[in-house]
Amino acid sequence: MTIISETLFPLISNEKLNFYLKDVAEACGIKKNLTFHMARHTFATTVTLTNGVPIETVSKLLGLTKLSTTQIYAKVIERKVSDDMNALKLVLTKNKAEHDLKNSESAG
Repeated sequence: MTIISETLFPLISNEKLNFYLKDVAEACGIKKNLTFHMARHTFATTVTLTNGVPIETVSKLLGLTKLSTTQIYAKVIERKVSDDMNALKLVLTKNKAEHDLKNSESAG
C-alpha cells in the first residue's frame, strides 16, 4: 500500500545527505568535498537564477520565508554577470584591435 505524504522525497539527515554527496563526487571524479549547503547554493544560483527562474519561485523552492534571504543568492549572480561582461568587453576590444590592424594593413 502506498503512503501519501507531504514530501516528494524521503526525509534524510544532513549528515546522510553529505555522505551520499561524497559518493556522488567520488563516482564523478570530483575532488571537492560536496555538501548539502554547496548543493543548495548551486541549485539556487546555477540551476535556477541563471536560467531565469524568478527569485520569488527560487525562494519558495528553497523553503525560505523571507525574500531578502534569497537575494543573497542573487547577489552572487550579479557579481557573475559583472565579471562576464568585463570578460566580454576584453574580447570585443581585442577583436576590434585585430580588425583595425587588418584594415590598416590592407589599406597601406
